[in-house]
Amino acid sequence: MGDERSPTMTAARLHGPSDLRVETLPHPGPPGPAQVLLKIQAMGVCGSDLHSYTDARIGDTVVRAPFSLGHEFSAVVEEVGAGAHDGCFEPIHPGMRVAVDPAQPCGHCELCVKGHPNLCSNLRFSSNYPNEGCLSEWMHMPADSCFPVPDGIDDVEAALLEPLGVAIHATDLARIRVSHSVAILGAGPIGLMILQMVRLAGAHPVYVSDRFAWRLALAEKLGGVPINCADEDQVQRVQRETHGRGVDVAIEAAWGGDSVSQACEMARLGGTVVLVGIPSDDRLSIKHSTARRKGLTILLCRRMKHVYPRAIDLTERRVVDLNGLVSHRFPLERAAEAFALNAAYRDGVVKTIIDVGSQGQVPEGVRGG
Repeated sequence: MGDERSPTMTAARLHGPSDLRVETLPHPGPPGPAQVLLKIQAMGVCGSDLHSYTDARIGDTVVRAPFSLGHEFSAVVEEVGAGAHDGCFEPIHPGMRVAVDPAQPCGHCELCVKGHPNLCSNLRFSSNYPNEGCLSEWMHMPADSCFPVPDGIDDVEAALLEPLGVAIHATDLARIRVSHSVAILGAGPIGLMILQMVRLAGAHPVYVSDRFAWRLALAEKLGGVPINCADEDQVQRVQRETHGRGVDVAIEAAWGGDSVSQACEMARLGGTVVLVGIPSDDRLSIKHSTARRKGLTILLCRRMKHVYPRAIDLTERRVVDLNGLVSHRFPLERAAEAFALNAAYRDGVVKTIIDVGSQGQVPEGVRGG
């Protein structure tokens, strides 16, 4: 008799706070109508993944059963369901390399119809419990979540188009003008991508604060003015640098807490504050009199919308550096090690990539492999 066992795949699943386990699961099988079966290639570890990993929750969403994290990913289309079209409304075919938008808006609620799918009232989002993320060898996704990438963009860059899209959206919200002064609080991957975007938009100078020297060194390399907030008062530094005026735009890209109120203190009278970071305590705290008396415009960045073609264009033209942010790479089998390192901010970590399609091998040139 032939082997009648059901096909399986490897996946990493979160079972509780800091409890990530590599397991064998059933293969998802063929895709349904308007779906694709994807073979995952690369996945980036995001700050929101770290919230879920560390606390088994993000905001008021609590992880109640084992599931896979991961929403920054690239893939190869394995199989196509009936009536499937990609995110550019073109037919999608097996063998295509794609970047994948983890958001799955309904397309017919009030906000979707008004052109704001990032605010969809019926949104499904990969790796937001109970929706499975991409830390597995295969998964189903709506075909229109997939954006074909040219050969000049590698699998890691394709995965990082998702956070780049967030950085583009944050810059759009800020309405940066040429020679606007900007302060970015947080030099993690999102903050460093925002730095590149606001500089492309013409901002100058761009102050970047963080408590990790290695991240600030990268921010300086990318054209930012580094401020180590562990060694000096970042608000006083920005006020001194701007002769008491403050910056036109302050962008908070850390984990909330005091950084939100500090962003308001850095902004000038009539300035703009954009909040991108997700606070671990799910609280937003500012000094009311500061925001009121300055007449600040305070905007909250909810992911992104309609930005993948722009992100692909910027990456293909090499006006943004994504691979330069990658500090560590691990195969899927070492996903737990990757998350533990990233959550502890050890070993000069900036951006961690999990090479899901690597079969135990990762390229040389970065740590962790």
